[in-house]
Amino acid sequence: MRILHTSDWHLGQSFMGKTREDEHQAFLSWLLKTIETQDIDVLIVAGDIFDTGTPPNYALELYYNFLTNLTSSVCKNIIITAGNHDSIATLKAPQQLLKALNVHVITSGDENENEIISIYKNEELEGIVCAVPYLRDYVVRQSLSGESLKDKENALSLGIKEHYNKVYKEALALCKDKKIPIIATGHLTTVGSKTSESERDIYIGGTLDIDSDFFGKDFDYVALGHLHINQVVGKDHIRYSGSPIPLSFSESKTQKKVNIVDFDKKDVKVTELDIPLHRPLLLLKGNVETIITELESVENKETWIEVQLKDDNPFYSNQVIREKAEELELILLAVKIDRVEAVLSAEDFDVVSLDELNPLEVFERRIEQEGLENEAFTKELITNFKDIVNEVQNS
Repeated sequence: MRILHTSDWHLGQSFMGKTREDEHQAFLSWLLKTIETQDIDVLIVAGDIFDTGTPPNYALELYYNFLTNLTSSVCKNIIITAGNHDSIATLKAPQQLLKALNVHVITSGDENENEIISIYKNEELEGIVCAVPYLRDYVVRQSLSGESLKDKENALSLGIKEHYNKVYKEALALCKDKKIPIIATGHLTTVGSKTSESERDIYIGGTLDIDSDFFGKDFDYVALGHLHINQVVGKDHIRYSGSPIPLSFSESKTQKKVNIVDFDKKDVKVTELDIPLHRPLLLLKGNVETIITELESVENKETWIEVQLKDDNPFYSNQVIREKAEELELILLAVKIDRVEAVLSAEDFDVVSLDELNPLEVFERRIEQEGLENEAFTKELITNFKDIVNEVQNS
């Protein structure tokens, strides 16, 4: 049995006002060809198919066109699980129709969904997938009044572990005496994993006590999503595939990959396959002279560029850099002033665009203006704000 593991497509993402449609189209075309050439039996997409709960029409069209083409390919088992960015309603609407095409879409993992998917090849049971999506609070944790943040984190970790234990027991019962692999999916941050700037906390407090030892004791492969860097977590068979395109400038030098997972009964071998880069992102750091030199060396005019400027006269240098980029016909998306520079008065510079800030950064800047001296109170305010943002984003 051969599996292709991918995740975090974020179809419909707007990146500093720019669409990623061409990049996503290039990736999905490459993915279709790869599935054919690699003779893939099972495709697993481990969450965050879309970037928002209300994706633009072109993103929906990319998704449905891909699935339409995929159903006539060599891959006869397609498993898609929801991530924290995905709307349950959006993914659930065509769920029954897609199931008729052997496309299994798991949205919430609540008691009304069957997460256990049996994989057959030539009428023989080859493996079982426990298709666990991003588990929202209401699925795994009962809310109690008066709980501390630590109590919530502990209850959440325990609820998620119990959910995985439950689906594993269900899968094990289906295996009977056969030596076949049990695969799990997940959309969360595990202990010991590496993050990038483009992910956000998906649980209150952001901390889960779930590591490779927990996953490794039962499952033969764990296909994880949420983190955008392809990586192994503790054990070779517990992996994030990462996103197929760089979703922030912090990922500009990261090679994007999918994981090809081969099973011979329960023996597993994982191969990382590089995804071709459609559009480079380039992060430049330094003073004005360094930045100008590096801009002049850019050959690909389709490159999206961010500058982090450290200069004695940053606002004059900002203008010089923007004029140079325009002269060279380069796509300069942002010039950011290094925050380690001395604090300058508001009248010395233009207000930072909100496109460059996420909601938490805006809130933290507002808190900073208040000059609150009580650190514990400030931390509590920020935690409560994260809680509200999570509820809004996951609703």
